Amino acid sequence: MKRIVEIVPARPGWYARWQLTPDATRCYAVSLWALLEEADGTGREVVGMDCIGQWPGADDNESGGDFVRYLYQTPDSGTPQDADSAPTGELRESGPRLQPMTAP
Repeated sequence: MKRIVEIVPARPGWYARWQLTPDATRCYAVSLWALLEEADGTGREVVGMDCIGQWPGADDNESGGDFVRYLYQTPDSGTPQDADSAPTGELRESGPRLQPMTAP
């Protein structure tokens, strides 16, 4: 089991590329970076979560999509040709969500 050591927001320009078919890829903007390590404190790695809530190795990523790589394009150079138009911060419907609380 891995644990999250640190989470930091991703700077604009970072994308995660996913292979959907042998001839088609799609990029999503990376929303955050997480530093993970094994429970015993060894084996650290950095994983990026994209704007639709996917990350390499997650069980509930889009079906049929395989992670290819992270890429960076300077914001002034535009987005990759295969970039999805989902705005940063738009997450899928599944998964936990913050719920408003009412005072007792």
